[in-house]
Amino acid sequence: MVDHWCCPRRSILPSLLVCLMLFGSLPMVLWPSLKNTFQIMKSDEIKAPDNSRNTTVLMWYWAFGLSENLLHGNLCKERYGIPNCILSDDRSLFTQADFVIFHNRELINGEQRLPLHLPRPQQQGWVWFSMESPGHNGNINFLDGKMNYTMSYRRDADFFAPYGWLEPHYVGSGMTVDDFIPKKKSSLACWVVSNYAYHHRRTEVYNELQEVIPVEVYGRAVNRPLDGEQLLPTISRCYFYLSFENSQFQDYVTEKLWTNAFKGGAVPVVLGPSRKNYEAMIPKDSFIHVDDFRSVKELGAFLKKLAEDRERYASYFKWKLNYTVSAFSNVLVEPSCRICTKLDTLQKPKVYWDLYGWEWK
Repeated sequence: MVDHWCCPRRSILPSLLVCLMLFGSLPMVLWPSLKNTFQIMKSDEIKAPDNSRNTTVLMWYWAFGLSENLLHGNLCKERYGIPNCILSDDRSLFTQADFVIFHNRELINGEQRLPLHLPRPQQQGWVWFSMESPGHNGNINFLDGKMNYTMSYRRDADFFAPYGWLEPHYVGSGMTVDDFIPKKKSSLACWVVSNYAYHHRRTEVYNELQEVIPVEVYGRAVNRPLDGEQLLPTISRCYFYLSFENSQFQDYVTEKLWTNAFKGGAVPVVLGPSRKNYEAMIPKDSFIHVDDFRSVKELGAFLKKLAEDRERYASYFKWKLNYTVSAFSNVLVEPSCRICTKLDTLQKPKVYWDLYGWEWK
């Protein structure tokens, strides 16, 4: 589950996707070691399926009840350069659809149901979609034997929809690391949090850390909300940003790192999966991992010393000389369109008989 620093408390839709719809896409990062797993293709690199026929992808319902009238015209081709791909939310196309996408949250809370009452075409692929960590996905055992594909931030998902990636980018001669570090830094560390729970490990770490160093805390949890325009400028004034995930699971690295830290111009101090897992997504010298230290007190001492060493601190921004942060333009629509670019590599036939087991492995 994602913290919701940007969304007003106007409903019970606790979703990063709501934020994306309201404020635009969130920047996301992928390190080159993942290119064999996931490749965002530019428009001129996308090829039509060999049979050149249309592939229909049906969004059975909108995640979190959102519908922004986005699916008009030949959207996949016009917006993303993906030919022969029809994305629709028109349920009357069910019998014609090659793929049907089901967002997990609405299934587990009973807001939506699988169309088991309809005759399902034999070759139709059902796609289970979730950007939440396993601990927040509920009991999904009832989906066993019904889903053919997964779409998730997990690198081993059939349709990989990460929170972001690093894209090679030439910054030009004469640019140095200093050009990418915000000049006016007035706070040692900061944290934006809305979902503050005492049982979270990140809460325990924060409580210990703030006894060692000053930490500026923002978000609804402390009645200091930041809107979309305030977020990054506020973080840019901090040397370090606490990119603390609310749960620790494989590949679960969210906007807390991609947007808040990397885009905000602060060095991320991460709490999530293992360092090895992070290094599969970002360069090893671009972040500080809580688990690298024997104690939180030792971590705090390191941060204070690092902030005083301009040259060493700047080394954490070296990646900006060769890469830029890129993102899906729409976290619901674009990954759905890109299903059509994976047709040649999909395993067929395929059925998830133990979706829960896959998610928790």
